[in-house]
Amino acid sequence: MIDSLSRAIGRPVGLFLLSCFCGLVAALGQAPFGLWFFTILGLALGYLIWSRVATTRLAAVSGWGLGTGYFALTLVWLVNPFLVEPEVHGWMAPFALIGMAAGLGLFWAFAAAATHWGLRKAGQGGWIAWPAWLFVAELFRGVIFTGFPWGGPGLVWIDTPIAQLAAWVGVSGLSFLTALLAAALVAVPQSASRVRDVGVLLVVVSLAVLIGLGRAGAQLPDTRPGIVRLIQPNAAQHLKWDPDHAPGFVQRQLDLTASAPVGLAPDLVIWPETSVPYLMGQSDGLFEVISDAARDASVVMGLQRGEALRYYNSLAHLDREGKVAAVYDKHHLVPFGEYVPFGDAFLKVGIGAFASQLGQGYSAGPGPALLDLGPLGKVLPLICYEAIFPRDIRNAPGRPDWMLQITNDAWFGSFSGPQQHFVQARFRAIEFGLPLVRVANTGISAVVDARGRVQTQLPLGQAGFLDAALPGALAETVYARFSDVPLSAFLLSLALVSLLSRRRKSH
Repeated sequence: MIDSLSRAIGRPVGLFLLSCFCGLVAALGQAPFGLWFFTILGLALGYLIWSRVATTRLAAVSGWGLGTGYFALTLVWLVNPFLVEPEVHGWMAPFALIGMAAGLGLFWAFAAAATHWGLRKAGQGGWIAWPAWLFVAELFRGVIFTGFPWGGPGLVWIDTPIAQLAAWVGVSGLSFLTALLAAALVAVPQSASRVRDVGVLLVVVSLAVLIGLGRAGAQLPDTRPGIVRLIQPNAAQHLKWDPDHAPGFVQRQLDLTASAPVGLAPDLVIWPETSVPYLMGQSDGLFEVISDAARDASVVMGLQRGEALRYYNSLAHLDREGKVAAVYDKHHLVPFGEYVPFGDAFLKVGIGAFASQLGQGYSAGPGPALLDLGPLGKVLPLICYEAIFPRDIRNAPGRPDWMLQITNDAWFGSFSGPQQHFVQARFRAIEFGLPLVRVANTGISAVVDARGRVQTQLPLGQAGFLDAALPGALAETVYARFSDVPLSAFLLSLALVSLLSRRRKSH
């Protein structure tokens, strides 16, 4: 068996497939599985294979296979948008998943190749350099082509004390720690100073757990005054825009809005993303009807609005009289889902089929904004996809009292996509020390405290409402103040040192 593995590692196809299997194992730490120890195991096996390859080319293949397998299982929900109209788009689903997984896997291929090339011999110092380069790859994955940081390895720690470390180092720092632990499991037992290294690792892990437990167990600030009502209509995506069904979904939300309160009456009612199936300004008095259903509460809702030939995925705040008090336009759009990259640039050469300025997809809003809700405080609105980007929160024009994410996760189906999206939103609460209210069309709608813990929630696939108090905010975290900059500078330096070591060895 060992000989067979050796032969597989020496051949690109066998190496890729073997590494791909390790990536599949590592992905079991992501929601809805939540088996974080499998992430450690899968990455450890991936590192072991990488450390046995003879060339930088094969190192790249091992990293590519590891990343492709990892993202193929993590992003399996990607097939669901193509199955909303399967007769039209269904054939594209496997190509989209495989193409996306293989494309994201190239970032890990780069990390594996850079580490091997710098060290020349993979086993010498690789257990530190490999995680450092993987961190660099994940950093670039979060920003290139507007970024797609979905599914980072650090997310697997969400329901453990380790998750609280994100208040200092963010999810990206937890991804580095995850890869470091995995590589250490392989490399440390083989090192000449393994007793010392094991001791250091045990101290580091113990400190991480103790710090996490301490932060998780500390007392939270008092709740804010006021009650919010979360509305979850559970509108099926294939029926959501159907003229025969859309009015029924609106009526369902009106009925939930008008339901008798559980305890104190709500001060704010929140509907999910695109919950109004009409353009803003073309709803024939619907806002007044919604305001009447909300009684003495103001309302926040997701809808679309048009301006000339541009269209926006928006959030509107209605005052108690049903008048629009504020509007926020989503600024971080989904490439190819909400707009075509460079679509407006094509218009300059006479191709208007992809131009947002001609109504072909959404246009981006001006950027993050704060809405002043009076006694309920200042809120940072996030529409769907925007909650996976820490920088969109950090770039807000001031520190909010809480965050609000409205989303339509019906696009993602009911397996893995909504759960993973929710986990990422919870990590934003930990990273910034801010409570989060999340209102989703089909779920998961929830109130999350400033340490990422769920206070109350509505599960997937269930229509209903929640009345809840707003948790208080914590003091500004280290991560909120400095973002990834300190850790990035350190690990980029570490990665560059591994490259310089090759130069020294060559002289």
